[in-house]
Formats: sequence, C-alpha cells, structure tokens
Amino acid sequence: MPSLRLAYLVSEYPGISHTFIFREIQALRQLGHVVHTASIRRPAHLDKMTPAEQGEAARTLYIKDSSLWQVARAHARLCGRRPWSYLKMLAAARRYSRRGPRNLWKCLAYCAEAGILLRWLQERDIGHVHVHFGNPAGTVVLIAAAYGTLDYSLSIHGPDIFYDVTVELLPDKIKQARFVRAISYYCQSQLMRLLPYEAWSRLAIVRCGVDLEVFQPRPEPQQPVPEILCVGRLVPAKGQHILVAAAARLKAAGVPFHLTLVGGGPDMTSLQALGRQLGLTAEITFTGAVGQDQIHQYYDRADIFVLASFAEGVPVVLMEAMAKEIPCIATCITGIPELIDHGEDGLLVTPGHEEALAAAMRRLVEDRALRRRLGANGRRKVAARYSLPDNCREMASVFSRYLAPAPEGL
Repeated sequence: MPSLRLAYLVSEYPGISHTFIFREIQALRQLGHVVHTASIRRPAHLDKMTPAEQGEAARTLYIKDSSLWQVARAHARLCGRRPWSYLKMLAAARRYSRRGPRNLWKCLAYCAEAGILLRWLQERDIGHVHVHFGNPAGTVVLIAAAYGTLDYSLSIHGPDIFYDVTVELLPDKIKQARFVRAISYYCQSQLMRLLPYEAWSRLAIVRCGVDLEVFQPRPEPQQPVPEILCVGRLVPAKGQHILVAAAARLKAAGVPFHLTLVGGGPDMTSLQALGRQLGLTAEITFTGAVGQDQIHQYYDRADIFVLASFAEGVPVVLMEAMAKEIPCIATCITGIPELIDHGEDGLLVTPGHEEALAAAMRRLVEDRALRRRLGANGRRKVAARYSLPDNCREMASVFSRYLAPAPEGL
C-alpha cells in the first residue's frame, strides 16, 4: 500500500474524552503514513494527558490561536494567489450562513478559520483533510474546500449530528466529501437517509478500536465489596442520574457495592447532590477528569462496568472495559447492540429504565460465574471486530481506495 500524506482536523485535539482519535493517528503513522494534525481550539485538561499526547499537542496547529494579523495575512495571500477561488470561498460562507447556522457572522468566523487552515495546508503541500465528527470543524473544511485546492473526507460517529442535520449542514458535508467513514451500521444507515442510493458507494464502515496489547485482561478483583465503574463525561446524554438512582435501589435491597464515576463535566454538582439526597455518600466516588496513564487503575479494580447512556455512537470505553474482561452493562441504543450481544458478551437494558438497570447490576454483583463468562466473551468480541491495528489498516486501505487518482481516460 503506498504511503499517504494527509491532515486530520478535529475541533479539539488531543481530547481527553476522544483518545481514540489520537490512537488512530498514531497507528496510521506506524503504518508509514504522514499525518499532520490541526485543531480548532486547544484541548482542556492537557495537564492530565500523557507525555505522548502533550508532545502531539506541541506539533498541532491550533487555528483559534491565530492573531488577527495572521488571519489577515493568510487571507491576503489566498486572495492574491487565486482571486476567483477566494471569492468562491466567500460566496460559500455566505450561502451556508443562509442554510445552516443562519448566522452570517458565525459563518464568516468559520471562513476566517478556513483561511488559516488553507495556508497551513499549502505550506505543507497537503491536499486532503480528514475530519472527525461532522461538527463545526467540518463546516470550516466545507468552506475551505470551495477554494478548490483541497478535498476532504469525514468520520461520522453520531448520534448528536443526526438530530438537526440542517443546522450542521450535514447533507452538504457528506455530499461533497470524497468518502464518509461510518463507525457502525447504525451510523451508516443514518447517512443513507441523506444520500441518494447512487452515492451509497462513498460510505465505508470502519469501526473504532482499542489496542489489545495495551488493554490486557485485568486480574479478577478480590475486594469484598464489588466495584462498579462508569467512565465518561458527566453530561445529560450519559444518563448518570439513572445510574445513581439504580445504585440507590441496590442499597435499599441490601446489595453491597461501591460505584466510581470517572470523568468531569457540567453534571458533576447535580450528581453529587443526588448521591447525598439518596444517602449514597459512602457508596459513590467522583474522580473528575482522568488521563489515559491513570485510567487503567480504575479498570483494574472494577468488577462491573456500566454505561446508562441515552445517546452514544459505539463507546470506546465499552471496548476498553470488554478488552480487560470486565463484564459490561449498557443501554440498547444506536450502535451499542453491534458491540454487545445481550446475554452473550454483556447485558443490555432499556435506556432511562432505572429498575431494569438496577436488576442487571444486581444480577452481575451476585453471579461471579456470569461475570467471568461475559468478561471472557467480551474480550473475544473486541478482538474479532474492534482491534485498533486491524481497523487502522482498514482505514488506511479506505484512504488509498478513495484518494487514488483515477486511471487515465476516465
């Protein structure tokens, strides 16, 4: 496979809650491909990240760090080099402001950022950008592509991007992309809604993954009180209030447990208040944001892993827990049933149903043999479908297939 030369653009990179993007880029580089990185803004919690992630940040373009002088100089050079192309880019920003965000000033800000990105790409002789998520980073690239010197591809995860596809300009983004990578069949089905059948061939399913050498099976915990773990940002979509309410049902039934919530976010105060209200102060620990070099200590103590989410793509934290042979409970939403077969390699419950979640948690707390079986089967599932090296080789193959020049005469 010939080596690739491209850039990745993300709204926030490296991101403490999106470490899979960092791993994907590292894996592509290990395969011999040249990948430059750009980010709309600087990441939060960089101090909690690994030295490798901090080093990556030092090599990344942060578009919003650009001064007004740098923006003006980049746009002046773009205009001087290709005036007609520059006018087409401005016209695209104006057009998208009417159909998408419906905010001219916001689209002009995206246009300003597109100018910085374009000049940075030109200086590195890069003609293709891959964007993770279909969010404003995708809008910046959509506007930049109107200049005519670059093309782009997308990785779409969902489900948030599917809630209002017009505001996010998702139909425009996917129709103009060289290809669109979906992380699951569910995600691909939502993209199929937005494309004519003839364009479905530009959709490719490439799953996210984990490194099974890094996420090895943890020794089975021997603590007297079973440890229940949840890893994820403390935000409404993750359903942690349902998890805390389900934990209260366990306590009322006399079931011993301890619950650790790893992650930070705007729901921290509300969740802590709910825990106090339900009398769970001693049973719940909130750690705040945790970096990848510390996350293993929490996985290694966990008897059970739980995600009570209302909205997800296919959570990488579930893959990590399954790779470590931790039995998992998750909600039967979006792409999660593609990762977990209920009763075979995990348990699935109805989202928002605290009684069902409490029953599933109690079932695993009280059945060690079931925990072992689900844990072992979970690792086998991840090894078969969600191996990071395998899926990154597939991603590189997709890049090569769609970015290869057309044969002469076509």
